[in-house]
Amino acid sequence: MNGIIPSQTLLSLIASGRITTGAPVGEKQIQPASMDLRLGRRVWRVRASFLPGPHRRVEDRLKDVALHEIDLTQGAVLETGAVYIAELLESLDLGPDYLASANPKSSTGRLDVFTRLITDHATLFDQIAPAYRGPLFLEISPRTFPVLVRTGTALAQIRLRKGDARLSDAETADLQRQETLVAGSDVSIQSGISVGVDLTGFGANHLVGYRAKRHTGLVDMDRIGHYAVQDFWEPIPARKDRELILDPGQFYILASKEAVCVPADYAAEMTPFDPLVGEFRVHYAGFFDPGFGHASAGAQNTRAVLEVRSRDVPFILEDGQIVGRLVYERMLERPASLYGVAQGSNYQGQGLKLSKHFQPAGT
Repeated sequence: MNGIIPSQTLLSLIASGRITTGAPVGEKQIQPASMDLRLGRRVWRVRASFLPGPHRRVEDRLKDVALHEIDLTQGAVLETGAVYIAELLESLDLGPDYLASANPKSSTGRLDVFTRLITDHATLFDQIAPAYRGPLFLEISPRTFPVLVRTGTALAQIRLRKGDARLSDAETADLQRQETLVAGSDVSIQSGISVGVDLTGFGANHLVGYRAKRHTGLVDMDRIGHYAVQDFWEPIPARKDRELILDPGQFYILASKEAVCVPADYAAEMTPFDPLVGEFRVHYAGFFDPGFGHASAGAQNTRAVLEVRSRDVPFILEDGQIVGRLVYERMLERPASLYGVAQGSNYQGQGLKLSKHFQPAGT
């Protein structure tokens, strides 16, 4: 049977040494279908991004491309426009049964911090082949805000799976009829289920999103609810024509038109949007755990928050325009607890919402 490994199996793999953590597992490190990956003690600023290739280790390649090594035990600022490679506290001994993939955490993506997992002998980012045994590294590139990180800061997350667990379009259509995965009257199902953008506005101020400011202060990735929104973000009110022009090189936080949910026996991922449809990229951080937005986890009307970066030319978004697709996968078994139930969550039941580092509205 194929499927994504649930939280209780992740814990058993840690206990057996198949996943080595290098430090005690954090209270919120294990999610229903994923595990946070934490920065280790060293990070290197590098000349350029790289993949080691099938015959080289990451540390061997770093000897050629590293500019300098930085100690993370006391904290360090990662500057915008630079590329860094950090060692992680976690390492793997997967064995032949499991393969894995990684993504930025939601809070990481909402700050426009680009991350990609790298392993020894890798030819692809964010993908870990079966039987991999060795250390994990993370490429980090802050795009908008400088960030303060330290040993133990979690920027990315990993999923383990057995085989190909993705639902076919026919299976997705059946699950949509049963569970209303995406609450829209005109959703399309083609290599996933479509998600549109809401430009009608949220809240009393009818905001459709936020545009990141330039030349701000830094964001400490471990400080929650600390920063004033106005110091980092420009609110975007709704327009009568329900359109938004994306400026090249700017970063936006928007929200989905439809409420989305993930039933208890499934997980989902937002796939990169087809560049042939528009000159923008949507959703850096793509994992949705079982129970996200689902009534069984006490949630309702939960939107997907969209991290949007325009590319080379201005582009007009219209209300309801498709900007992404959710791909659903089976769980190998139901997780011991659903998203946001046992540990709470900053994003369950969300509408338009910035990362957890910013003060809630009205504070």
